[in-house]
Amino acid sequence: MTQQCWESPLRRRLMAGEPVVGVTISTTSLDVAARLATLGFDLLWIEMEHSPITLETLRNIVLATRGLPAVPLARVPVNELWVAKRVLDAGVHGVIFPFTSTPALAQQAAQACRYPPIGRRGSGAGLATSCWPEPDCYHDSADRNVTVVVMIEEASALEHVDQIAATPGVDVVFLGTGDLSFSFGLRGRQDDARLVAAAEAVVTAARHHGKVAGTVIGSAAEARQRIEQGFRFLQSVSDLVLMEAGARELLAPLGRGAGQVAKPLY
Repeated sequence: MTQQCWESPLRRRLMAGEPVVGVTISTTSLDVAARLATLGFDLLWIEMEHSPITLETLRNIVLATRGLPAVPLARVPVNELWVAKRVLDAGVHGVIFPFTSTPALAQQAAQACRYPPIGRRGSGAGLATSCWPEPDCYHDSADRNVTVVVMIEEASALEHVDQIAATPGVDVVFLGTGDLSFSFGLRGRQDDARLVAAAEAVVTAARHHGKVAGTVIGSAAEARQRIEQGFRFLQSVSDLVLMEAGARELLAPLGRGAGQVAKPLY
């Protein structure tokens, strides 16, 4: 019998139909991660695909943010069993898998995050149990609470999006607008009908199979727009972007800012 343990506040909100917002962690500062985890975000999107964050830094972020309101999720650099295993054993509450463009990759992602017999995760979670809310029932709790996010980032993935969303164990189908734009040959541009259609396809597939649709947002206005479209898992800007925005807000009234920063002395 599966023991009923702690319930992830992130999953609780998602299952209740509420939107969640994550902040992207791209720097190696534990202070920055810990502070951001207290500011109202639901999750930390710890960026291991496009940042210098290592497995060791990830572990330290997990420890530094233990018990804080925003739970840690890791975007791994590749959809592989062994990569997911390592971040899960570091104690993350979910894994974000890039370029999940086929049903087989979606199944691999789901199985990587669950223990046998329903999955293929290895059993060496000693570090994870030391920082999990209820370590005595970690294996059952992790199977119930770890959030699996698969990213739709290639044009070819849209051909299989319904099957990807139907995959047991997948929780969030995430539209990666940046890489999808490049896949369409748009070089990052977002003003194209194919991206609008892709958003509709992801939301429709997720809704049809009882999953959550996710995507990127850059502002509160964009968040409201995406929520109206049916997205409920939102990745917001990075720690560095927030720092820059705060600096600009302070310095602009003083006539300083981008293009007016003093030149280096060396």
